[in-house]
Amino acid sequence: MPWLKRYVRPLDYVIVVLLFIACFIPAGIFSLTEANVNTSQKVAVISVNGQVKRRIKLGAHTRHQQFTLYPAKGQYNIIEVEGERIRDKEDNSPDQIAVHTGWISRIGQQSICLPHKLLIEIKPAQGNHGSNGDAGGLVHP
Repeated sequence: MPWLKRYVRPLDYVIVVLLFIACFIPAGIFSLTEANVNTSQKVAVISVNGQVKRRIKLGAHTRHQQFTLYPAKGQYNIIEVEGERIRDKEDNSPDQIAVHTGWISRIGQQSICLPHKLLIEIKPAQGNHGSNGDAGGLVHP
């Protein structure tokens, strides 16, 4: 490997080490921000076409409930809530992606039905302000 010494200079090693360390900076920042999230209180935010339709507090004592949303004429989504998890139980979209996603229960998880423009998203309960300016109040069916 004597030919390698001809092409590599001492500063090149410093640059490689700095780039290697820089690769882990985003993971560190993500870990710090996730550590500050209160995962004990979660809210399922259900929106259709960008408009929040319902906010349901998810917890161990949340009662089992099932309700139907009608995003547009001829479209329906049956949403089921059970304790700390929620799912799109049934809909009449052609691909059934939201139905096949199944139960979601962790903060940051989403279930999306694109043909109906339906989004079910789990967020932390504290400091949860919607894009329409609401204060994050809960709406129960």
